[in-house]
Amino acid sequence: MDRRQFNSVCVSWLGLLASLAVQQAHALTLADLSNADATKGLKTALEKGALSAVNLLGTPDGFLGNEKVRIPLPGYLEDAAKWMRTFGQGARVDELVTSMNRGAEAAVPMAKELLVKAVQTMSVTDAKGILAGGETAVTDFFASKTRPALATKFLPVVTKATEKVGLADKYNQVAGKASELGLVKKEDANIQQYVTGKALDGLFLMISEEEKKIRQNPVAYGSAILTKVFGAIR
Repeated sequence: MDRRQFNSVCVSWLGLLASLAVQQAHALTLADLSNADATKGLKTALEKGALSAVNLLGTPDGFLGNEKVRIPLPGYLEDAAKWMRTFGQGARVDELVTSMNRGAEAAVPMAKELLVKAVQTMSVTDAKGILAGGETAVTDFFASKTRPALATKFLPVVTKATEKVGLADKYNQVAGKASELGLVKKEDANIQQYVTGKALDGLFLMISEEEKKIRQNPVAYGSAILTKVFGAIR
């Protein structure tokens, strides 16, 4: 083999090795990621998603103007509201619906601290479980870590927003009795608790929406660690 042939073969082999290296780099799987990378990537994603959801919902019309999370009247009251509208009481019904959603909008910003804390204290097991989990993995994580504490924080804010509407107290009186007869779900028998639960449902839903965006297109978020981690599980 002359020198030119030798050089040509070397170049070919180098090209092949380089190609294999690139393919291997792009073929990372979840198992290939270090615990540090997996945890760091997920913490970055969750914090971005959580804060984005809070900012989206914690503004005027964040709930009221968003059909995905807008809080409707409980089923029992919805039926009564139709009857009230026929007697010219539609404005009172609308006032209650508005106050419910305004209460949720006022409460959501209080979630920032607890959500960020949940992310910061996430364990490696939590991170791997979420990365390998399904579309509800983030919702399940945040709900298990923060829901009871958030409900406690939200309830006084929601109560303050709805107590100005006399219809709320009347609903609680009627629904409380209906609940005892099994006609209304226990969690729907108090308008403030109902709104608090729906506010949390909406918050977790929007966090999950953000997670879906990050999973589908991590590059768009301009973070190398997000691209590395979520690229490995696509």
